[in-house]
Amino acid sequence: MSIDNQQNLASVVETQEMEPAAKQSSHASGNYSRRVSNEPPPERVVELLRQTLERHRGDRQLVLLQDFPDPDALSGAWAYQLIAKQYNIQCEIVYAGTLSHQENIALVKLTGLPARRWGIQSLKEKDLSVYQGCVLIDNQGTTCQLLPLVQQAGIPIMVVIDHHSTQNELNAEFTDIRPSTRATATILTQYLQAGLLKLDSSVSDHVKCATALMHGLRSDTNRLMQAQEEDFQAAGYLSRFYDAQLLNAVLQAYRSKRVMDVIERSLTNRSVQNNFSIAGVGYLRYEDRDAIPQAADFLVTEENVHTAVVYGIVHDEDEELEVVIGSLRTSKLTLDPDEFIKEAFGQDSQGRFFGGGRLSAGGFEIPMGFLGGFNENSEYAKIKWEVFDSQIKQKLLRLVNPKDNLLHGE
Repeated sequence: MSIDNQQNLASVVETQEMEPAAKQSSHASGNYSRRVSNEPPPERVVELLRQTLERHRGDRQLVLLQDFPDPDALSGAWAYQLIAKQYNIQCEIVYAGTLSHQENIALVKLTGLPARRWGIQSLKEKDLSVYQGCVLIDNQGTTCQLLPLVQQAGIPIMVVIDHHSTQNELNAEFTDIRPSTRATATILTQYLQAGLLKLDSSVSDHVKCATALMHGLRSDTNRLMQAQEEDFQAAGYLSRFYDAQLLNAVLQAYRSKRVMDVIERSLTNRSVQNNFSIAGVGYLRYEDRDAIPQAADFLVTEENVHTAVVYGIVHDEDEELEVVIGSLRTSKLTLDPDEFIKEAFGQDSQGRFFGGGRLSAGGFEIPMGFLGGFNENSEYAKIKWEVFDSQIKQKLLRLVNPKDNLLHGE
């Protein structure tokens, strides 16, 4: 048995061996955390979620996604919205960043997926008192700029459903975090299978949501090549409802010229050491942010490279904000992206990690603080990039080349 499986088993056993009084207390409040099991959700877990939804019948909730939502997050949020609708719960799916990956844009446009961008400034101007709770899907708040403002407004976290490693201790009413599960879309599909919503192939939204879930599941399992039994079972269930032609249209979306330019920059700037390819791509517009993971996807296919890290400074003109954003892709089975990124970049003053990951992929986001913001002086911008480029490379090379702790110049 692997170390991961031993830990998973220990976690399940620990839950099962709780004192009866503790069990009753946990179940009474609905605060249940099912963190690491490869089994489909037991009836009790689904029942606890059903009870949570029943307690909030008629409420209005915000479903918060990571700032740059991927197909897994988008599809999972839509599935939750449709499930909650059965309990007369009105959900609004929102994110603070943007959709820049061509497949994400196509997914939202072609399916009519009801997700909207709420900038930080626009959120401050909204009346949040109309919401009785918020929900985190495919994230735990660490990659969501909206959560702190929502919490400041006194809106409690009702539900957290995610497949990433535990990031924060969130006091949610219902929590289902499964780091060993490949996709959040798989978890939501299991809820559907368990009867929280009966999909109907004659209902357009059901067909489109099933198509989105299939895309999310496929995306986070590397086209099912890293899928587990539960993912194949979920895909088998969705195959009865999804629209194959619609999914194909989403997958056929073309890369923009700007994305191709960033990939070209990553090729030009890459440095390969110990089978790691590291590339800084300079400044990007906010709407081109998803070019960074696409460049990492491309670099990791190079011969004798098992891990690629691509990063750049993303500038948001609307919010006058700059942030360093990076993506990691790896084919090395013994490299844990979550551990690698957390060790490389550490935590902020509040103890929040700057990044994390899952099997074969990860990402990080580092605020630029006082140095952030637009400056028309091109020489200043160049110096600023060189400083951040050097610092990020040094942190990465400290792990790539453990014997060489310093970054030497040319």
